[in-house]
Amino acid sequence: MDLWSTASKRRWIVWGALALGFLLVNVHRLSTAVLSEDLMRAFQTTGASLGTLHSAFFYVYAPMQVGAGVLADRLGIRQTATAGTVVMSFGALAFGLADSYLLAFLARVVIGLGASVIFIATLRFCANWYQPGEFATMSGLTVAIAGLGGILATTPLAVTVTSLGLRRTLVGLAVVGLVIAVVVWVLARDTPADAGLDAVEGVPDSRTLTLRAVAANVRTVFAERETWLAGVGLFVSLGLNMTVIGLWGLPYVANVYDLSVTAASTLTLLGSLGMLVGAPTVGRFSDRLGRRTGLMVAGAAVYTLAFAVLAIVGRPPLPIVGLCFFTVSFLSGSYALGYTVVKNRHGAGASGVATGAVNALGFTGAAVFPTLMGLILDAYWTGATVGGARVYTMLGYRVMFGLAALSGLVSLGCVLSLHRRTPDPTAGDAGDAVGA
Repeated sequence: MDLWSTASKRRWIVWGALALGFLLVNVHRLSTAVLSEDLMRAFQTTGASLGTLHSAFFYVYAPMQVGAGVLADRLGIRQTATAGTVVMSFGALAFGLADSYLLAFLARVVIGLGASVIFIATLRFCANWYQPGEFATMSGLTVAIAGLGGILATTPLAVTVTSLGLRRTLVGLAVVGLVIAVVVWVLARDTPADAGLDAVEGVPDSRTLTLRAVAANVRTVFAERETWLAGVGLFVSLGLNMTVIGLWGLPYVANVYDLSVTAASTLTLLGSLGMLVGAPTVGRFSDRLGRRTGLMVAGAAVYTLAFAVLAIVGRPPLPIVGLCFFTVSFLSGSYALGYTVVKNRHGAGASGVATGAVNALGFTGAAVFPTLMGLILDAYWTGATVGGARVYTMLGYRVMFGLAALSGLVSLGCVLSLHRRTPDPTAGDAGDAVGA
């Protein structure tokens, strides 16, 4: 009973319900790697076409992030997250039943549309129910859910598809999503006051805003250079991780090392495991030290180096490949500190718009990189297919990873500039006082 009647405890139950929705988001958006051979056979796609099908999720997901922030700030967490989960699930049902490439593409767009609001609604919940000094930890835990979803989208999904078939698996995910939507609607409330509870000490007032106030927040957030610097960093990290771990990493391991899809998926699973443990670890470490941008710079440097190793060596021992996949995903937690940096520059009522703006820029990368890397690989197609899926040369994969390393250098430059413009406090967590 005490779990439900105390805000400091009940918030974990509600966060868990929202996290289930975000877990399913990441199963959908990272499932294409495991499904790549089935999709290539079903729709006779090229690498670029498969990359575009994967990207369809992000074509609407990325631009909707600002809209998601507006919805979370204006309509509230409960309505936004529930509606998003329902739309995502109907899109998954359509994807499972699609009999043409066009219908599959449109279904992926619908999945992305529904999924686009869930992460921002969850971060808005964290801003409403947790203290500013806890936000980096909670955003890290929320990002970690993406890692857990990514794990489920690798070997477990491959085994399920083998057992049930592609279409039954996708329809099953749609049913699970509808159940989660009901759970969110029953449990979630926008603020402790809406739940009839006392406010959490230290959490600023976050009342529902008028449309005029929300529009003013959008203009303010996008007018700041810090928003763009943090956003470009996430453009690179999210774009590359979603593309390499979520799409081309598995064919790379399968082709270059001559492994089955199920065996190769264990390497991309390491990438998802890195996100699972990295984001909360970095977020908690940041909250304890009161440091944000310095950790972002260190993370970006190692992130770039990991992709450079794959580009230069091409076919390193499999443990090195696994370590690189784990490292780049683990260090996504350092880029995720950009949410906290930008959020802390604005009032609590603008947290949805602030985090949504950064996320929009980040997931634009997830829409761009899959097709771009698919075009690179198509230029190095051997002309052969295995089970209907194209086989690419080693050089093609090295060029792909070279693009990743070059993009990592760009992100490093952005977070260095952000660090100069937003220096970490010399002691404590003083940076969080800005947002308050």
